Amino acid sequence: MGSIGWYIFRTTFGAFALILTSLTAVIWVTQALRDIDLITSQGQTILTFLGITSLAIPLLVLVIAPIALVIAVAHVLNKLSTDSELIVMNAAGMSPWRVFRAFLAVGVVVSVMVTLISSWLAPLCMRELRYRASEARADLVANIVQPGRFSSIERGLTFHIRERRSNGQLMGIFVDDWRDPKERATFLAEQGDILRNERGTYLVMANGSVQRYEKSQNDPTIVLFDRYAFDLSQFAGAGPSLQRSVRERFIWDLIWPQTSDPTYQAQRGSFRAELHERLAAPLYPFVFIIVAFAYLGAPRTTRQSRGMALAAIVLAVGVLRVVGFTSTVFSVQNPSSVFVQYIAFAVASGFGLHAISRGTILEVPTVVTDAVTALTERFNRRAATT
Repeated sequence: MGSIGWYIFRTTFGAFALILTSLTAVIWVTQALRDIDLITSQGQTILTFLGITSLAIPLLVLVIAPIALVIAVAHVLNKLSTDSELIVMNAAGMSPWRVFRAFLAVGVVVSVMVTLISSWLAPLCMRELRYRASEARADLVANIVQPGRFSSIERGLTFHIRERRSNGQLMGIFVDDWRDPKERATFLAEQGDILRNERGTYLVMANGSVQRYEKSQNDPTIVLFDRYAFDLSQFAGAGPSLQRSVRERFIWDLIWPQTSDPTYQAQRGSFRAELHERLAAPLYPFVFIIVAFAYLGAPRTTRQSRGMALAAIVLAVGVLRVVGFTSTVFSVQNPSSVFVQYIAFAVASGFGLHAISRGTILEVPTVVTDAVTALTERFNRRAATT
């Protein structure tokens, strides 16, 4: 790429890394605060909290990376123009393609990173996230329920224990389950233990009874038991033994799904939509770079404003992202809708590459510029009078 190309590559990639880290950290904090109940109400440690919430970072990076890249490209191009470096490069006979290749190299790196995350890392983290969330919530009875207190785990489910021994054994167990409006079950047991296996996590009660009362019957039924297993994995909403969701499948599982898989049979459209969303993810960095360079890559004088060009980039990127999301959603029911995003990518890329090859300075239509200017002046006058 030459010294100038490497300079542009380093500057752009450094800006991209900084923006990606900052945006991901901010959004991760806002998402992690929603799970703060893992510490406050469920008694988990700060390390468990960080471990579980950090598993969502790859999925955040997958969405943020293309946006961070277009911001970095726009920033570097604006800096090169402000410092008159683009004008000097053009005057020295450097073609727009030589400058564009440096940005394209950054796009290749980002695209490879996005491909790895969408194909393998994000589904792997989502699997681990569900498992660890299930394990953490299933520890409620073992760690949170205090002897002598009635603890409501969720609406309609109450636990009480008389004593917790040093070996973890629970004594004097009371469980009142009225989550089903048609039936209420009350469990009493002398003792119990927490059992974990490949099927899930269970509270195994011994030497007790269960009293069931159904609305359709006048009298309750009482059953004595020697051992009874109460499922605790259900508190996570999904146990480790359940079928993988579509977003938890690796990309090869989406390309070559097992036709006998119950999830695939019930959600063929979701499999198709998820596959094309994964395939389209590595294309966004390239399309966004082309759009940004088409608007800002041509040399301009210091008198020529680049503000409207930046606004046009934001609008174009937003439209492309909305088109991609919408076509993916509609493709669940209508398979042909998935091609809309590819058509939008092709049109935007073709238009941008044509402008780059001819060195055309893309300007926002005068009608739009005049309307924005008039609206701004009107707002300023109104603000000055208040």
